[in-house]
Amino acid sequence: MMSLLSALLRQSRDSVRDLAPVVLVIAFFQIIVIRQPLPEHVALFDLLLGLIMVVVGLTLFIQGLQLGLFPVGENLAQAFARKGSVFWLVLFAFALGFGSTVAEPALIAVTAKAAEVISAASLVPLTVQEQASYAFELRMVVAISVGAAVVLGVMRIIKGWPLHWLIIGGYVLVLLLTLVAPPTIIGIAYDSGGVTTSTITVPLVTALGVGLATAIKGRNPMLDGFGLIAFASVMPILFVLIFGITRSL
Repeated sequence: MMSLLSALLRQSRDSVRDLAPVVLVIAFFQIIVIRQPLPEHVALFDLLLGLIMVVVGLTLFIQGLQLGLFPVGENLAQAFARKGSVFWLVLFAFALGFGSTVAEPALIAVTAKAAEVISAASLVPLTVQEQASYAFELRMVVAISVGAAVVLGVMRIIKGWPLHWLIIGGYVLVLLLTLVAPPTIIGIAYDSGGVTTSTITVPLVTALGVGLATAIKGRNPMLDGFGLIAFASVMPILFVLIFGITRSL
């Protein structure tokens, strides 16, 4: 119990240190450059309370990753590697990528906003049901793409494929698809690559890669264990561009 409290205190100190530059930048531009008081609906007490909540939330989140998600992800990857079943490992990789992405708050927010904006531009019917349907379809496309990305990353670790050629090939395809995709989907597609690499997906997928590289003979966790997040960034762009092209046909 004491060790946990000590770890939380250390993490709290680190969280304050990490957030300090952001707070100082905002304070500098608010006080020195803009020289305006806070908006009427933002009280100083609320601002300080919000900062405290951010520090506490960040502390608990990072500590939770270290205590639970990272060890579980690594152990599962090692267990599947020892089991020697590529099928179950690939199925687990897809389910992990899909499930963690579906739960991403950033993705939920972005797809909902994308549906709202596209609906306002009269590209889909202006009904709440149609907007929700479009947001759900977009969310599923991104989640499937991340599942496929994690599978590709796992196969790269197993087979020893060079990471840089796969990434270069992926972005070449992105550029080619951008030339023929509808302009309205391009920005959404590129943003999809960013929102998937967020609070839930990154730690789980990273733990999977490191655990798998540790368990497979001849693989280096530092050289082979990382790189899965890169696939989770480029693959959603590809899938959403294809989604936009197919819907425009």
